[in-house]
Amino acid sequence: MSTTTTEPHFTAGISASPPQSPVRMTTLVLVAFAAVYVVWGSTYLAIRIGVESFPPLILAGLRHFTVGLLLYPVLRKKTGINPTVAHWRTAVIAGALLLFVGNGGLSWAERTVPSGIASLLVASVSLWLVIVDWLRPGGVKPVPRVVMGILMGFAGLALLVGPAHLGGSERVDPRGAAVLVFASLAWACGSLYSKHGGMPSSPMLGVAMQSFSGGAILLIAALFAGEFRGLHLGAISLRSWLAIAYLIVFGSGIGFSAYIYILHKSTAARVATYAFVNPVVALFLGWLFAGETITLRTVLAAAIILTAVILVITAPHRTPAPVTVPVPAPGEV
Repeated sequence: MSTTTTEPHFTAGISASPPQSPVRMTTLVLVAFAAVYVVWGSTYLAIRIGVESFPPLILAGLRHFTVGLLLYPVLRKKTGINPTVAHWRTAVIAGALLLFVGNGGLSWAERTVPSGIASLLVASVSLWLVIVDWLRPGGVKPVPRVVMGILMGFAGLALLVGPAHLGGSERVDPRGAAVLVFASLAWACGSLYSKHGGMPSSPMLGVAMQSFSGGAILLIAALFAGEFRGLHLGAISLRSWLAIAYLIVFGSGIGFSAYIYILHKSTAARVATYAFVNPVVALFLGWLFAGETITLRTVLAAAIILTAVILVITAPHRTPAPVTVPVPAPGEV
């Protein structure tokens, strides 16, 4: 489920909301942080397990369409908002960028790219957000520290995909890596479009609309790609069924709810920590449960990329603003 419109004023490299007063880290807040750290970090592994049996576009489509189908009528009734044609147009375009290209690309790439490595490549969303926001009309030029972070981040991505046999380890599948980088760029574009394109005043309703629209596009694309012809329900393993159920209930339900909770109950600087904790969690879970190897190349690239993310999300801005919070990445929804 896309969470882009849930925090329109919290975007990497973009001005955030007014400073928040200090908050007390209650038990519930700590539990919510743990959910965002672990649950969203684990969605990469869940996708990897899901695509073992499900075709990638069907996996992503069923996940998001189900969430949108369940949430939209409930939120429409609860909020009393009647979305306009303009709202739906924004939802369809944002859903196509965020979920079809972003999450669909992630699901496709994880057939060949280990889940932990995928999480590192997807961390480039924070870098693309700054670049796209800079290049758009009336955009914000990044400060030198952010530029350094961007260059460092892409150097880390280059380390992951080449040269071959560095440190005795193979490089990441180039096609899968290219799809992940493009998916991250699309996610950044969709995030900014959703922010400026106009959505209902209820962020949750906007999320449901994007989920419904993006999920429908994914399923239509799966139909044209012939994925349904090759889908045999009897051949789907129990672990893949459990994976898609986990993505719906925990990734899009519990994890998303916890994220919204900490946005309101904690500070921007604390919330921002999920952006570099999630890849670490994904790497660990991939190693522990999927037998994914953590090589010297992976460790070095992770250190470079996550340092770059920290530089970007904690840098000062040309317009007065506190520390910003990046939007969730494709695997963290």
